[in-house]
Amino acid sequence: MESLDQFELTKDFLERFDEAIETQNSQFITESLEGVNPADVTSLLHEFSSEKSKYVLDLLPVDKSAEVINDLDTDVRVKFLQHFAPGEISKFVNELDSDDGADIVNELPIKMREEIIEGIENEEKAANVLELLRYDEDCAGGLMAKELIKANVNWSIGKTIEEIRRQAENVQKVYAVYVVDDFDRLVGRVSLKKIVMAEDHMKVSSIYDSDVISVETFQGEEEVASIMRKYDLEALPVINRQGRLVGRITIDDIVDVITELAEQDRQLMAGISEDVEEDDSVWMLTRARLPWLVVGMLGGLLGALFMEAFEHNITLTLTFFIPLIMATGGNVGIQSSSLVVQSLANKSAFSKTTYTRLWKVFWVAILNGLLLAAMVFLGVQFLMGSGLRLALIVALALMSVVLLSSFMGTATPLLLDKFGINPALASGPFITTANDLLGLAVYFGVAHLLFSM
Repeated sequence: MESLDQFELTKDFLERFDEAIETQNSQFITESLEGVNPADVTSLLHEFSSEKSKYVLDLLPVDKSAEVINDLDTDVRVKFLQHFAPGEISKFVNELDSDDGADIVNELPIKMREEIIEGIENEEKAANVLELLRYDEDCAGGLMAKELIKANVNWSIGKTIEEIRRQAENVQKVYAVYVVDDFDRLVGRVSLKKIVMAEDHMKVSSIYDSDVISVETFQGEEEVASIMRKYDLEALPVINRQGRLVGRITIDDIVDVITELAEQDRQLMAGISEDVEEDDSVWMLTRARLPWLVVGMLGGLLGALFMEAFEHNITLTLTFFIPLIMATGGNVGIQSSSLVVQSLANKSAFSKTTYTRLWKVFWVAILNGLLLAAMVFLGVQFLMGSGLRLALIVALALMSVVLLSSFMGTATPLLLDKFGINPALASGPFITTANDLLGLAVYFGVAHLLFSM
């Protein structure tokens, strides 16, 4: 049997696999995919149409097919599941954790959702999926899975072990046993090691750890990700407003969240206003890119107006240094904003050291500005042989632009975050366009003042 790495890298195998689908050679398909990780099967099926991929999935065990569908990107999965009947989708959901099943069901039309939930054989799974559908997908309630292992604080170790065996049938990975009181309120957690090492007659109350970190169902996904990253957690219990344990969030869910947030920030920093993929329609890609291209164009028009306003002070030699001023201002602004955005992502920008950091940013800008101004002064004066006044104009303008761009790059993401706007916007075309206009205004303003002297 070949490994899937060979499948992905070998064009010959893809052709043979395609031929097997066309001729309905089920034996070749099943033997080729036996023992292959579902995530790798997903990658393989990306090479084929939905109809051919469905034929392959129908040959696989239902639990493996469910994992393959779960690994698909949302937009791809929605289109792909149109080829399946609600009863078929119900079988997939029945094999997945409740959070993954709820995600799939939530992507489909309302009528189909009801048919899918009705067709889930496991009544407890159906109830869990139905409960999760009422939460927004970007909060802790929408991220959590209902499957977990819990023990009553008053249980003996012997009973707890029996309950773990029973509850573990529905839990793929056991990170810890959560401890609740008689009202199902979370009071702590206990490790499996402590349970195994304890005597059967001992109570859970004598070995559990009451210092447990949890989140409430309404807390946002970014806050949940920050908590799990800060405390290096593999799983995080979720409680409701009454303190009752209602689910848990595992590290694989948070990795997906962090990846999605990073992708959104990257696209925003690149001037793409929507979450799009390369294979989206031409209209969607155009719509996502156009807004910030328009902003850049308007910024260019405003720059032209600045130049027109100072046209009596502009000489041919003065225009040589416009790219220098604009590029330096843009680079300084992006450097400053990127550091602040990183701090905000780590929830540290508004700590007690905020003013210390701003003060440090100011002195860094002063030092960079002085060094750059000195270098450009010497370059204009001696290497280019220009006059003292022009060298002084360019040096002072560059110094001012570095200071102002540094301030803009620091203050803009802080203000955006304060008003609930993604601060990554400050690292994209927004800050670049603003600093270009600022650089032109400062440059020609300094030139006007010195030429008037």
